[in-house]
Amino acid sequence: MSLQDDLTAVRRSLDELVRSVEQLEKDVARQAPAAGSRPPEKSRMVSIPDTPYDNALWTDTDDEGLGARDRRAP
Repeated sequence: MSLQDDLTAVRRSLDELVRSVEQLEKDVARQAPAAGSRPPEKSRMVSIPDTPYDNALWTDTDDEGLGARDRRAP
């Protein structure tokens, strides 16, 4: 393949990419909710309190990657 053929192939690929991105932008614009409407349930922000977790949640748990507390690594 000559350099000119390579450049032509790259140009075609770039043109195809531009068309695909433009189509994607149109699709996203169509699916965007109207201004002022509530976002869907799954995308709503959830606040997580800063208070520490109850230590009882960690009873009988293993530290990932470290193994069980009462066993030694090989």
